[in-house]
Amino acid sequence: MTSPKVPQLAPERILRAADYVELVWREQGSEEEKAALEEFHADGPELARLIGEFGALLLADYLTAVPDEHADCESAYVLGQLVTVASRYLKRWCLASGAGAHTAWIAAGFLIECMQEVDQVHQFLADARGDAYAGRPTAAA
Repeated sequence: MTSPKVPQLAPERILRAADYVELVWREQGSEEEKAALEEFHADGPELARLIGEFGALLLADYLTAVPDEHADCESAYVLGQLVTVASRYLKRWCLASGAGAHTAWIAAGFLIECMQEVDQVHQFLADARGDAYAGRPTAAA
């Protein structure tokens, strides 16, 4: 589902984005969690850009993966088109002028909703982290 024309996301960026999304997902309001969120949010536009890129990766490579035996089906084509549109919109929104911590927070919430709808948030983030640790090439759509 990834294209060689798509720029790769460095493993450390994947891990950072997964940590942020998980923190947003698990936030219970402890002082430690608030401090960690403030540290992430200090990055403002860079955080928004990272979450946009990570979101495109999650949508394309994890949330909507089509088994090889169904790659030629019309539904796989439609799903691919939906992923392309959703990824493009998410990235544009996260890269828009003025995008910052608030945008990253909302984008992370969108990704969490998508993951929860399909399966478990923890599993998707664990898979993304595992691929990053293993040095497997991953791409942002």
